[in-house]
Amino acid sequence: MNKRLIIAVTLSSALALSACKKEPPETTPLPPQDTTSTPAPTPAPTSTAPQPGSQQHFSSAMSGADTIYFDTDQSNIDTEDATALRRQAEYLLQYTGARATVEGHADERGTRDYNLALGERRANAAKNYLVSLGVPESRLRTVSYGEERPVATGSNEQAWARNRRAVTVMID
Repeated sequence: MNKRLIIAVTLSSALALSACKKEPPETTPLPPQDTTSTPAPTPAPTSTAPQPGSQQHFSSAMSGADTIYFDTDQSNIDTEDATALRRQAEYLLQYTGARATVEGHADERGTRDYNLALGERRANAAKNYLVSLGVPESRLRTVSYGEERPVATGSNEQAWARNRRAVTVMID
C-alpha cells in the first residue's frame, strides 16, 4: 500500500504541476518607451554663398574691378586704375584675413624677358598702390606671367589692350 500511495501522490503532484504550467504569450509586449528623449538636432543649413575672402567672393564684389589695364609699354596707374585699386583696398581692409597675389601680364609683342619684366613692373605698381592705401604689404605678393597667360587671342590692338593688365586674385 505504501507503494500505491507513493505512486498516487507522485502522479497527483505531476498532474497538479502540469496544470500550473505557464504558456508563453502569443505576442511579446513592446519594451517600455522613453518619453523624455530629446529630438535629434537638425543640421544647420549649408550656405551656397561664397566665403568672404575667397576668390569667388572677391570677384563678385569687384564686378570687374579686380583687373586694371595699361597702355603699351607702360606700368603707371591712371585715374581709372586708381578707382579700381581703391575698391580692392577697401575689400582687403574689410576682410583682414584675406591675402592676395597681384599678377602682371603683357601682350605678345616684345621678347619673353622684356614681357616678364614689364609684367613684374605692372604687378608691383598695383601692389604698391594698394600698400599706399593701407593694405599691409605682408598680405600681398606679386607674380609676372608676361605674355604667357593671355585672356584674348589675336594679334590686333583690341586683343593686346586686354592682355596688358594686372589682376588681383585671392590666395586661399
